[in-house]
Amino acid sequence: MTTPARESALRVLRSCRTNGAWADAALKAQLSRDALSTQDAALCSRIVYGVMQNQMLLDFYLGAFCTQKIQHLQPPLAEILRMGAYQILFLEKVPDSAAVNEAVELAKLSGRGQAAGLVNAVLRKISRNKDQLPPIPDRDVVEMLSVRYSHPKWLVRRLLALLGREEAEAFFRENNRIPPLTVQVNPARTTAEALCTGLEGRGISAAPHPWVPGCLEITGAGDLTALPEFQEGMFLVQDPAARLVTLAAGVGPGQRVLDVCAAPGGKSFSAAFAMEDRGEVLACDLHANKLSRIKEGARRLGLSSVRTQAADGRVFHPEWEKAFDTVLVDAPCSGLGIIRKKPDTRYKKPDALTMLPVTQAAILENAASYVRPGGVLVYSTCTILPEENEQVCTVFLAEHPEFSMDPFALPDPVGATAGDATLWPQRHRTDGFYICRMRRQA
Repeated sequence: MTTPARESALRVLRSCRTNGAWADAALKAQLSRDALSTQDAALCSRIVYGVMQNQMLLDFYLGAFCTQKIQHLQPPLAEILRMGAYQILFLEKVPDSAAVNEAVELAKLSGRGQAAGLVNAVLRKISRNKDQLPPIPDRDVVEMLSVRYSHPKWLVRRLLALLGREEAEAFFRENNRIPPLTVQVNPARTTAEALCTGLEGRGISAAPHPWVPGCLEITGAGDLTALPEFQEGMFLVQDPAARLVTLAAGVGPGQRVLDVCAAPGGKSFSAAFAMEDRGEVLACDLHANKLSRIKEGARRLGLSSVRTQAADGRVFHPEWEKAFDTVLVDAPCSGLGIIRKKPDTRYKKPDALTMLPVTQAAILENAASYVRPGGVLVYSTCTILPEENEQVCTVFLAEHPEFSMDPFALPDPVGATAGDATLWPQRHRTDGFYICRMRRQA
């Protein structure tokens, strides 16, 4: 018999490989269907994310002990071998024998009984040799970093050019760590101190974020949505980088704010917090079905200032022209700043990213028409590539002399800016994020 945790993990990884599913969404759906215990859910999640984070490295080691190429094995053998190898090499609390035996049983359970011997032999070899694994070739620094940190070569080259060897490696390393879970306190319902006390009373570790005000880092919470504090709207699950967007925007009570690409609603809610729920936040998204989540979140948080509307960010709405004090454009992007939370993002094909700046520029161009004279336009992404960030804003400003970069300040370690800032996980303990604030002439 196999454990439910490993069966669920295999289903998620198979869905990612055969259906192109995203790991975080597939995992959430699978955990909901399988109703695992807290302990099993944690193990399942760790295996799924661990395999995704280390897939290229795992394949390198598996390839040293398997006569067939791992990528060419029939599903789900590759996933079963990666799961077993990950547990042997990375999870100290899992005995090697348990990792091997569970993998063999998974092979049998999946209708690959004839391959159980292959799984057993390969994983036992890895177990016996885990202290003397074959060295990663280091003749080519790109290939070496690619294998060691399981990032594709094109992304390694790009980051080496952007950051240099030492910091690029720190970025890759950070992407393979478990990020802290961060929440933003709802100031209308509680305080950071009171929320910390309440969570710690439930055996959950909670501490203020090192430098982002109003945010807590939480560990040991399990399913946050099951907590009374969540259900009573005391906090919003959100990375500090997203919280900093509304700080940079400088929204305040009584304003009209337009969030052009709002789903799942975090920045709209954060803006409403800053406005003390006085004024209006219009949260828009291209997909009407996503707006129900925003409405549900606003009700949970007790925010009456947030309303929703289905809208394409590229299509002009004449009734909105010059009607908003602040317009937020959290543009669709490559997501390369949130690899630590969505590990499979790294495996995107670079060709799929080439048209993103065109879409981003079109949304920014249209959204700018909604900013009133003297108002603020904020462009943000969860990526770290200049072609999706600074270059989009530079071209926009060159074509729109009525807008200019507007300096803003964030808490240290960012501090004062000339109007834009890039956040990095290895520097700032946040997601990778870009924020640019522009002001329309009065």
